[in-house]
Amino acid sequence: MTIRRLVDISSTSTSVTSPVRIGVLALQGDVREHAAILTALGAEAIPVRRPEQLDGLDGLVIPGGESSVIDKLSRIFGVRDPLRALIADGLPVYGTCAGLILLADEIEGAIDGQLTFGGLDVTVARNAFGGQVESFETTLDVDGIDEPVDATFIRAPLITRVGPGASAIAALPDGGVVAVQQGNLLGTSFHPEMNGETRLHARFLELVEARRAVAAA
Repeated sequence: MTIRRLVDISSTSTSVTSPVRIGVLALQGDVREHAAILTALGAEAIPVRRPEQLDGLDGLVIPGGESSVIDKLSRIFGVRDPLRALIADGLPVYGTCAGLILLADEIEGAIDGQLTFGGLDVTVARNAFGGQVESFETTLDVDGIDEPVDATFIRAPLITRVGPGASAIAALPDGGVVAVQQGNLLGTSFHPEMNGETRLHARFLELVEARRAVAAA
């Protein structure tokens, strides 16, 4: 994978100014790509499969993959309940694609018994753009980022409801919302990590640094 824009990011306030410990939920999905970007931005990327590996993290990334599989494995490995508690306590978390679904409070098209970690006051429709053959790439304007962001959509969800607690930060030309933020939680329907787009991760690390600064004050 080619990591782009690292020179530009490292010369601005979006780069990590001191090491932070960011977990990458490593139950299923594109874990390696997220870890590569986080490491390139100066963070320590830590695979998380068991509840004890959540201890001492400054933030967490939930990667794309299959949301129902990640949900089931999180319960099997005992990660779900402690992660829900950390989210409720304000841990910064960034979810891409399936990760967005897992952060949503409500799912359209969920399989029987499917659960989420919750935290984002949104409703998300699974596989809203169709199957694998309907995957596509585009550029999007994202609130707070000066230039368009490269976005890859693979069996992607669509945010169909944005509650009063959350804010839409990116949408497709037809108005479909594909990125939201709520406090320390960030979710995107697309995979910036698949094409080396680093600025969403940099934005997430800003949330992490801000929370750590408050805790240290």
